[in-house]
Parts: sequence; structure tokens; C-alpha cells
Amino acid sequence: MSLAKNFPKEVKQILSKYPPEQKRSAVMPLLYLAQREEGYVTKAAMQDIAKMLDITETDVAAIVGFYTLYHDKKAGKYRMQVCTDLPCALRGAEQFMESLCSNLGIKVGETTSDGVVTLEAVTCLAACDKAPMFQTQGPDGIKYHENMTVDRTMELIAALKKLNGEAK
Repeated sequence: MSLAKNFPKEVKQILSKYPPEQKRSAVMPLLYLAQREEGYVTKAAMQDIAKMLDITETDVAAIVGFYTLYHDKKAGKYRMQVCTDLPCALRGAEQFMESLCSNLGIKVGETTSDGVVTLEAVTCLAACDKAPMFQTQGPDGIKYHENMTVDRTMELIAALKKLNGEAK
């Protein structure tokens, strides 16, 4: 996929916001644009962005790897990212995650067999006092879910699966 060919107006608009000598600053909006199409940033898109901005592919990949909002692998329609940082762990995040895995029949990092939910562990979603908590990323954006229980989370997942079924 070539961003410049597939999204010429958007790429031009993004690049116009930065002085030519600072065009590398456009890396994050270009990554967002690339991810919008497939739900993750492909290797080809990373190469394209690196060429466009005169930076290395490693620089682009490092940004994708650092931020939890960018992904380099295909996943379920919804990414459920559970905070497992120490403060959340002290409030039961690890047991919460184990119970979710058991209920869904998957391991952390895996996707449900219907392709709807991918369960991921992340570090710090800035709601330490409201753990267990997670964010969902999907077609309808990012949503935070705080003070969750396994039962309430499974109800949410059932609703997402029903919504996915209706979309087909």
C-alpha cells in the first residue's frame, strides 16, 4: 500500500502542517492514516512512511512499538487492552486478566476464534485507582472501562460480538 497513491489529499494535508526540515514530525499522523485502512500498520506502510520522511524504517517501527495506539499485526475487530502495570496489579489486574483468558479460551495476545476480540496487556492507561480497567479500540474509537468485573466485561464482549454479528 502506498499512502501517497491511496490517500494523496490526506498525505499532502498532513505534510503541509510541518516545515520541510521538520517533516519527520509527521510520522504519527501518517501512521494513523496507514493504520486506518487495515487496522494495523503494515511493513510496506512503514517503509513508505520512512521514505516519505527521510527516516529509517527502524525509526518508524520504534514508534509503532512504543505507542499502544499503533499496531504492527492484524488482530480482532476490537482490541481489549488491559492495564497490568503495578498499581493495577495491586488492585487485581493479573487475576482479572487470567479470568478473562479462561472465559474467552485464549491467551494474552490472542484473538477469539470469531475474530472479534484480541486481548492485550498494556502498561499504564492512567487510571490506577479504577482498576481493573481496560480500553477497547475498534471501529467506533477508543473507550475506557474502569472498575470492571469479569462478569461486566463478559457482558461487554457479548454485546461486541452481537454487534459484530449484526454488521455481517
